[in-house]
Amino acid sequence: MRERSCAVLITDASFAFRRGLHPQGVSRQASTIVIGNEGGQSESISGQTVCLTRPLDRTMLSCFVSMALLDERPARRSVRKPVNRFDAVVNGVPSHILDVSAEGLRLEVPGDRRSALPPYFVVRVPLVGVAVTVQRMWARSAVKRNTAIWYGGALAQNRIATSDAWRRFIDTIPAASERAIELNP
Repeated sequence: MRERSCAVLITDASFAFRRGLHPQGVSRQASTIVIGNEGGQSESISGQTVCLTRPLDRTMLSCFVSMALLDERPARRSVRKPVNRFDAVVNGVPSHILDVSAEGLRLEVPGDRRSALPPYFVVRVPLVGVAVTVQRMWARSAVKRNTAIWYGGALAQNRIATSDAWRRFIDTIPAASERAIELNP
C-alpha cells in the first residue's frame, strides 16, 4: 500500500491504528477517511485525514470522497474555448471536436464504435493538417445524444513543432457563439 499511489484511502480505525497502519504513511498525496470510534488517535492524524464515526452517514461519506477526488484532479492551465463542431479523425474514426485549449480538447465520437478509445490516441484535424497525440482523461455519454460518447483529453508527448501547430490552430479558430453552443451540445 505504501508503494502504490491512490487518491483516497478508506479504512477502519481499528485496522489503521492498532495494526500499525498510520494513514499519513500510506501515500503522501492520498486523502484518508478513517471510519470508527477511535477519537483518541487524533494526535497521529494528518491534515488530509477525515474521521467518521459509526453509524456511517452515506451522504457524508460520499461528500468526503467527492472532495478528495476533486482535490486530485489536475488544474486546467488555460481556458477552454468552445468551438462550432468541426470534423476530426480519431484513430481512423470520423469524429467532431467540441472545444479546445492549449493543453487539450473535448471531442465527440460516434457511439456505435465497438470499444472505448485507448489511453492514448491520435486526433487528426484535416481542415488544417494538424495531428496530435492525446491522452484520454475522461469519457461519458454525450448530453442529448445517446449515440455518441464525449472524451476529454490532454495533449501527450508531441514533438515541439506539432504542439506549436496545435497552439496556432487554437489561436486562429473562432470561438462559438452562445447560441451555437446551445444548438450543438
